[in-house]
Amino acid sequence: MDKGTLVEFKVQGDRRLAVVDRPDGKTRWFVVDERGTAHSLTPRQVTYSVPGQTYKASEIPKFLTAVQPYIDPSSLEIAWELLIELGEESVNPKKLASLLFSEENPPQCYAAHCLLSEDKLYFKLKGDYYEPRSASQVAELKHQSEVANLRQKEQEQFFARISQVLDGATVEWEKYDRQRLEAIERFALTMVETGRSGGMQDPNRNPPALLLEIMNHLGRTATPQAVMQLLIDLGIWSEHENLVLRRSLIPSQFPIKVLEVAQQCLDSPPPDLDLDRLDLTRLKVYTIDDESTSEIDDGLSWEVLANGQQKLWVHIADPTRWLIPEDELDKEARRRGTTVYLPTGMIPMFPAVLATGPMSLIQGKSCCALSFGVILDELGAVESYSIHASVIKPTYRLTYEDVDEMLQLGLRAEPEIAAIASLAQLRKTWRHSQGAISIHLPEASIKVKGDEITINVLEDSTSRQLVAEMMILAGEVAGRYGQAHNIALPFRGQPQPELPSAEELIQLPAGPVRACGMRRCMPKSEMSITPSRHAGLGLQTYTQATSPIRRYSDLLTHFQLKAHLRGEDLPFSAEQLKEVMLSVFSVTQEVVLVERQTNRYWGLEYLRRHPEEVWQALVLMWLREDTGLALILIEDLGLQLPMPFKRDVALGEQVLLKAAYVDPRQDILQFQEVSHAEV
Repeated sequence: MDKGTLVEFKVQGDRRLAVVDRPDGKTRWFVVDERGTAHSLTPRQVTYSVPGQTYKASEIPKFLTAVQPYIDPSSLEIAWELLIELGEESVNPKKLASLLFSEENPPQCYAAHCLLSEDKLYFKLKGDYYEPRSASQVAELKHQSEVANLRQKEQEQFFARISQVLDGATVEWEKYDRQRLEAIERFALTMVETGRSGGMQDPNRNPPALLLEIMNHLGRTATPQAVMQLLIDLGIWSEHENLVLRRSLIPSQFPIKVLEVAQQCLDSPPPDLDLDRLDLTRLKVYTIDDESTSEIDDGLSWEVLANGQQKLWVHIADPTRWLIPEDELDKEARRRGTTVYLPTGMIPMFPAVLATGPMSLIQGKSCCALSFGVILDELGAVESYSIHASVIKPTYRLTYEDVDEMLQLGLRAEPEIAAIASLAQLRKTWRHSQGAISIHLPEASIKVKGDEITINVLEDSTSRQLVAEMMILAGEVAGRYGQAHNIALPFRGQPQPELPSAEELIQLPAGPVRACGMRRCMPKSEMSITPSRHAGLGLQTYTQATSPIRRYSDLLTHFQLKAHLRGEDLPFSAEQLKEVMLSVFSVTQEVVLVERQTNRYWGLEYLRRHPEEVWQALVLMWLREDTGLALILIEDLGLQLPMPFKRDVALGEQVLLKAAYVDPRQDILQFQEVSHAEV
């Protein structure tokens, strides 16, 4: 480089002009910029040398002023079109200056250099020259630029809408906003899960760039808690958002196609495949459920035959009247596996317009059903049975409390209820004679309406036992029919448990403690396409068939049984049924986990809201006796929770507790034991 040469170099990406002054050692040169500041450069750091004359540092501003009128990026498109038309393969700043400005003086050449070096569209650098891109390349780059500009505009508008919502305004989110919001939700879910599980946050897992931009724009830190709070502030999540459900694969909404098919079923009911349904509308039919139940899938009847025998009828809703295997409704029900019951409400297996409408057994309406007619012998065993596709007309919709009251009052107007209860007790006694094992523990029923949480303890009342026995009876009959006719069904069995000896059991306090001791010995039930003994129920064969609106395995039983009753080929072969059962099992396992964790969350939230309440609890069993960790039962709530004790306690001992610290979101619960004197 020669003294006085005007050169360009970059400082943190910005162009800078300076004049070469003197050498700095063997390989470097000192250059002086317009401010008089000296810089030491190597020749490789020089990005352009202005040819034609020498300069002084004080002349740089004047030179830049002379250059400025020629800096017009739009002129590059004209030059590119001319070069393409002429077939020129490359151009340098001097040649471009001649082409654009008809001059090759230093200001014009430098202006051409600036245009070329800044351009990302029409030219690409190759050595000391710039080659014009092809028309197709330019078109593609223009498209990419337009897309980038559109995204930038969308992002700016997205930021503006976020600020408006946080300021209290109501906005309509655009489609592209939803994609960004979902990305934020995914991050929040992932990170909150890390915190909830007590795990360490992955140091390499940084927040997405978009999230960082949003949080920086709002002046918030990009922590999991801050991101979650942002979603709450935006009204996208509630304070008690069900993160367990959101993290799961359980769909909360039905696809539009499925909803359309459901509506078509209502508007134009499909033909009924069971043309010879047995008309049982003469029977008085009782449906017995919780008051909040909207999917009514079973009803009961009782009659005395001409020969004096008593006959029980268990009527089960017939959703297969409205669908066939592999149609849209069936595939969606299979994907869901079951209705999900949460304290905040349910997520149905079928669209609500069907599940709570024509599929349900609605009081006063003619309903399609699958009816199990059963005659018991004097001991309670099944003497004879029949299964029919039927039509019934539910007479009364009763709650469990209604039935308990009717039985206590001994209403003469409804002798059927008392007769069914008597046969249910006979049936229970028979099952116990066959080895059935009854385990009863208080169960919490948690309901959330708005911001109010209510917890009721479900007792093992006469009415609940009555309904349970009738459902078990229908399950036995369905299993026996399948076994007798070699039909592949989702049979349920349970291996024989190794229960504690009578001497060991008697050492445990009677009631919940003893029941808990027995429960921990019970093996899990098993599902198979071949029948096997169900030890817990005391039955040689059993399948679930009484909840086809809300359990897909029950729906499978209906598909198979009804096809056989019509004399048709079974819709599922043994292998096909096994494959479907496996897929449904994995789904229902996840549902069980979500239901359990959601109930736990709301149970903890209830305790958090009652910090001064003193609860009476029962020590049920040891979880880790060596560390003093026990399972307790809060008797007024039916909640079973772990608690570490720092003193010796005995199983069955009653203790008084306060919830000292509760964080439902982080699944933290710390009890404080209180004395009777402190109450």
